[in-house]
Amino acid sequence: MAGAAGPVGISAGMQRLTMGLCFLAAAIEGFDLQSAGVAAPRLGPAFQLDPTQMSLVFSAAIAGLIVGALVGGRVSDLKGRKVALMLSLGVFGLFSCLTALTWDYPSLLAARFLTGLGLGGAFPNLIAIASESTERGKAGAVAIIYAGMPLGGALAAVMALHGGHGDWQTVFWMGGIAPLALLPILAVALPAFRLAPTADTPRQGIVQALFAPGRRVDTGALWLGSFFALLVLYLLLNWLPVLLLSRGLPRTLVLGVQIVFNMGGACGSGIAGQLMDRVDRRLTVIVIFLALALALAGLAGAEANFLMAVAAVAGAAVLAAQALIYGLAPGYYPAEVRGLGVGAVVAAGRLGSVAGPLLAGQLIASGSSSADVLMGIIPVAALSGIATFILVARRPA
Repeated sequence: MAGAAGPVGISAGMQRLTMGLCFLAAAIEGFDLQSAGVAAPRLGPAFQLDPTQMSLVFSAAIAGLIVGALVGGRVSDLKGRKVALMLSLGVFGLFSCLTALTWDYPSLLAARFLTGLGLGGAFPNLIAIASESTERGKAGAVAIIYAGMPLGGALAAVMALHGGHGDWQTVFWMGGIAPLALLPILAVALPAFRLAPTADTPRQGIVQALFAPGRRVDTGALWLGSFFALLVLYLLLNWLPVLLLSRGLPRTLVLGVQIVFNMGGACGSGIAGQLMDRVDRRLTVIVIFLALALALAGLAGAEANFLMAVAAVAGAAVLAAQALIYGLAPGYYPAEVRGLGVGAVVAAGRLGSVAGPLLAGQLIASGSSSADVLMGIIPVAALSGIATFILVARRPA
């Protein structure tokens, strides 16, 4: 038998403290993920970056996220969740601060890649800790943690709306100092979530861990569900403002849409977790993905007066869809490879986050209207829904 992952029998108060610390860490990560977008209007001119170079700045962080998710998950299985989480927070905090000190384009790219490395390593550990900190309601615990990310993103959008980012460096200083300040608190207060192997616990290779008999379909469905869900999410995060502005809508309204989209996402993530733990999971998947399809259709044609409400529903639905997948993922892997398994799911999703903005760019370049783009990703959302339904159909509870 494999040893337990994480503290056994921790008190209810310690569970709440653990969840609170992880939620805070997720919110900080959500802020950092959108920091480059907030800084972009001033960062680009400061370095005299053309659109292609600016895209590479964004892509450097995403590349780091993909690598970091795999590495961070594996480190957590070998060295413990707490160690891996603190190391990841330290890396993205340090290099976010160093981003503010970059002096040319190559140094900026390097800083963003290394920041992404830490960001990617942190999230699989947050998911694993949330799942392992409670015996009941594991999916709901993961979804609550995930809700912190859009709240952090909403804070970044509020900064942009009110011009609070000042010069381009400020947002990176804020995003870097916050995780570094959290480290000593985690060192003292976070339990040591570490696998305690026994003599008969086999050491599994990466391929064996992910594709062991009986786990292959689950891994494939998790990867596909995460890839397509994040494709839709990041297409909306990156291109929705552009698509709405192309319809002649006021910039203040569009920034407001960004804020309610993130706030709706935070609510949707929490609701998804509660539904998974209380309602038939197959019904939950159907309802959430149907709501997402309807919301995308609504965004394609909603009048200005209704746009805020539709955006809130869209944010809630797309974040709920991803929260479903993250909430399910830990349960499909044994404790000794859970960090790697969850990290691989996160990495697959990050590939989707690269594909989404590229897909929108290609559609727009080919002459597609904003409505065409939004309607065109409904089938993509459906593919994520099908993959997620396969997961819950194989294991309904």
